[in-house]
Amino acid sequence: MTSVVRTPPPSRAGRLRLRRSLDAALRGADLLEQKLHILRTRHQLLLEAERTCTKRWHDQTRQAETWLLRAVVLGGEHALAAAAAGVGAVDITVHETSTMGVRHPSTASCAVPDRTPTSAAPSNTALVQAEAAYREAVQAAAEYAAAQAAARIVGAELLNTRQRVRALRRHWIPRLESALARVGLALEQSEHEDAVRRRWAARQAGERGNTPE
Repeated sequence: MTSVVRTPPPSRAGRLRLRRSLDAALRGADLLEQKLHILRTRHQLLLEAERTCTKRWHDQTRQAETWLLRAVVLGGEHALAAAAAGVGAVDITVHETSTMGVRHPSTASCAVPDRTPTSAAPSNTALVQAEAAYREAVQAAAEYAAAQAAARIVGAELLNTRQRVRALRRHWIPRLESALARVGLALEQSEHEDAVRRRWAARQAGERGNTPE
């Protein structure tokens, strides 16, 4: 979007072009404000989801760490190492959605593989509980990361849309209106002068026609 409106020569065509540009700018501003409203509402929901996911992640992590500490106290670090050897890598899938054309994460899911048949089973109940708690903590962490990314992406688009609306309403549209007013005034003055010249020419012709030979 340019910041300078070039005023065309005073003509009906120039005035028409300015009117079309102004109408397009007004329609664009209205559409952007509708988008801004939707994005603002969506962003608030995403921020709330991020706060909820943050709390769940922290709670699950604290619970998992508590069970882990109990497991180490009961079986020692060698029991923890033996139990951890049978756990494979976690597969995280991020699902996406779109809000007003802006793609962002919607949810995240984790797939934790089962223990291999040859791996040692946890040696005490606390290790079993710790493993289950850490599975939940990993899922909660993935959901938090997705929620955080969604809030950040939509928030950035919200800011960009707000700036575009402000540029249209405060700068571009007033300049178009000013240019249209200048062209309209100049065109009105030009047409008035043309009318005066035509009346003067007609009066001169009439006087010459009434002069006796």
